[in-house]
Amino acid sequence: MRYAETWTDARLRAVRDLTPSIRELEIVPDDHVPASYPLGAHINVEVQASGKPDTRSYSLTGAEGCYRIAVKHDPEGRGGSAYMWSLRPGARLRISSAETNFPVDYGRPEYALIAGGIGITPLYGTALALARQGARLRLHYCARSADELAFADELREGLGERLVTYVAGKRLDLSAVLSSLAPGGLAMVCGPLRMLDEARRIWKKLGRPITDLRFETFGSSGTHAPEAFRVLLPQLNREIIVPENQSMLDALESAGISVISDCRRGECGVCVINIIGVEGTVDHRDVFFSEHQKQTNEKICACVSRAIGAIVVDPLYRPDAEHGA
Repeated sequence: MRYAETWTDARLRAVRDLTPSIRELEIVPDDHVPASYPLGAHINVEVQASGKPDTRSYSLTGAEGCYRIAVKHDPEGRGGSAYMWSLRPGARLRISSAETNFPVDYGRPEYALIAGGIGITPLYGTALALARQGARLRLHYCARSADELAFADELREGLGERLVTYVAGKRLDLSAVLSSLAPGGLAMVCGPLRMLDEARRIWKKLGRPITDLRFETFGSSGTHAPEAFRVLLPQLNREIIVPENQSMLDALESAGISVISDCRRGECGVCVINIIGVEGTVDHRDVFFSEHQKQTNEKICACVSRAIGAIVVDPLYRPDAEHGA
């Protein structure tokens, strides 16, 4: 792991619906009440997904005597959001300590914050904190409809004209936003995979420093709707079926095939597996590989990426190796 997590028991204190599909949950740890948290931070929560224990990461949107998270109900997801939406006040949870992989630097000449849908969650607190510091910023917030703009009232009050929303056919010109960012400015993006990929393509074309573009993923969006697919492992003489509501990594582990992993968000590349052949289409959902690497279909991030049809892989796992053969 990149950091040592500390886990604790917690209680769900309250819930409220922010939009028809986004629910806010207030979680109080048993061992202490957090006074603050790092901007862009998240906690991990133990969930029940498809009847089995699992872990999900949720960005923090506040910490006034509790941890506040917002969860989008995803009918096509792997079951974590359905579990979180089933909880009622008083429910018991296991949560990790707060950590951030999406830091913000103070003192930049300008900030472009870009959120798509539930991608607002890590940027909500960051935008308001920067506004309180008097920073020059714009928050560009895209949603399918006005009633899906979570935290809209709070953001309008805190940002005023620095909040720009895109709904009902109004399209974000990502190229124009990034091109107009002042030299030395910081761009922070969280949204669907296509938004992240487009931002990276534009940023590279502009020749801007890669360290000045930061992004957060939620590891569930792709080019195709999730469906069951086959993973063929000729070295092991095995065929694994990955259900539509389970990741390839989870399916392999459930079948007793060890795969080294870390973030499980498509960011770190630890769970990368070699692809030997493709009998269909690979749906790369990670932000680890470049666009060119994805087009070659030589490797796959097993934690988030999927396929349509079947793929033939070599997981580099050999049962004999465990016995010194």
